[in-house]
Amino acid sequence: MEKVILNGKDLTLEEVVAVAREGVKVEIAPEQEEAVKASRAIVDGIVEEERVVYGVTTGFGSLCKVSISKEDSSQLQENLIRTHSSGFGEPLKEDEVRAIMLIRINSLVKGVSGIRLETVHTILDMLNNGVVPHIPEKGSLGASGDLAPLAHMVLPMLGLGKAYFKGELMSGKEAMEKAGVEVIALQAKEGLALINGTTVLTAIGALATHDAIQLLKLSDIAGALSLEAHRGIIDAFYEKLHTIRPHNGCLATAKNMRALTEGSTYLTHTADIRVQDPYTLRCIPQIHGASKDTIAYVKEKVEIEINAATDNPIIISDTEVISGGNFHGEPMAQPFDFLGIGASEIGNVSERRVERLVNAQLSDFPSFLVKYPGLNSGFMITQYAAAALASENKVLAHPASVDSIPSCENQEDFVSMGTIAARKARDIVANSRRIVATEIMAAVQAIDFRKEEGFKLGVGTQAAYDVVRKTVNFIENDKDIEIYDELEKITEALVNESIVKAVEEKVTLDIK
Repeated sequence: MEKVILNGKDLTLEEVVAVAREGVKVEIAPEQEEAVKASRAIVDGIVEEERVVYGVTTGFGSLCKVSISKEDSSQLQENLIRTHSSGFGEPLKEDEVRAIMLIRINSLVKGVSGIRLETVHTILDMLNNGVVPHIPEKGSLGASGDLAPLAHMVLPMLGLGKAYFKGELMSGKEAMEKAGVEVIALQAKEGLALINGTTVLTAIGALATHDAIQLLKLSDIAGALSLEAHRGIIDAFYEKLHTIRPHNGCLATAKNMRALTEGSTYLTHTADIRVQDPYTLRCIPQIHGASKDTIAYVKEKVEIEINAATDNPIIISDTEVISGGNFHGEPMAQPFDFLGIGASEIGNVSERRVERLVNAQLSDFPSFLVKYPGLNSGFMITQYAAAALASENKVLAHPASVDSIPSCENQEDFVSMGTIAARKARDIVANSRRIVATEIMAAVQAIDFRKEEGFKLGVGTQAAYDVVRKTVNFIENDKDIEIYDELEKITEALVNESIVKAVEEKVTLDIK
């Protein structure tokens, strides 16, 4: 992908990831620049005529009854940014901030926000030239959008706040100077246009959704490796079984499992060795498939939201300026809670498969997957750590969107907590990915115990196995390794998608 051209209509999740994580450059479609100018002309007319319009010639929130003169309209907007930048906590990651900036630009170029084109270009220049505002991750109610974190995004535009440039944290003014981007003074409505909306929760949730899609593929790969390690029964994945209960996710998962294990001689049929496998193996299509359906739904919602205008008021025409509620995060808060639940279940079932691999009472492998248990603990505590992550996920999966605390003198009396939902989903995906990394490493270790039996892996699982063995070695003795380092190497292979890419060179993995 060489560049992304924004028109406010068809930005994709894949493009968000490319800009946020790969540094792909961004442009604005020429016709949308004209739309931005037209919208701004309407706002200029409102200010000149001193018409009563929320956030333009009035105060904000419950202060909407206070009139603001045209002489004070610019100061009003700067004051908004200075006082609303009240976030707390660790800074959002660079890719999350870049996604925020991209999605905000895409919203503004729809031409209904009344912002000046030069202000939009300031964000664009920051994005393309590597200025990353320092944004504390906590402090948003998800309505009226992400006010606090977005205000932190705007501070460097004014020569205020803090920002990263080439990985170094410095003052916002210094970062802008080093990047060669001019600071600006906000004009009427611009502060509100920049910070009123769901951009932060959408950006965090969008990247989490992308990562969850990769997690779905990885979970099928892990499940297939575990199935082969246990010499599992392939019959449970036959298409004719799943077409009589045709949930998309189930069908896709069963298809993936058949493709991954095609040609495997590890697999068995009913009654060859046992009559049936435990649920964590036999029900992979039903369990993984449910999460696939969940995440497909969330992705659909994400791609609506990244192309939406979510500020307030919305400038429709000279005579129609609507103060509504597009800033409210509820349409995304519930999906991101759902995303967390779907990703949590992937971690839950993967942890149970880790237990089945390391527990000699549940398999024919030595205790904790080492040749000489007792002197060696092997994979013992990897299961503890995976169990801790799975348990943490169960706490995090409690929905944020069922909560609300009134704000702004009860004018904003029902809020979404959508940004909390998005952050929780992000953390759940990361936890589940580590659990799946543990399963993949353990399953490959188990498979190596069967090497002398002369079995052959499936076409997809062999590709995954090869990447794992290029990354970490078979663990013979505890004294040869520090298990954290080995797990970190495998986790990185999941994060950089090297395992998925290697597998997808051999088989196509469906996620819906």
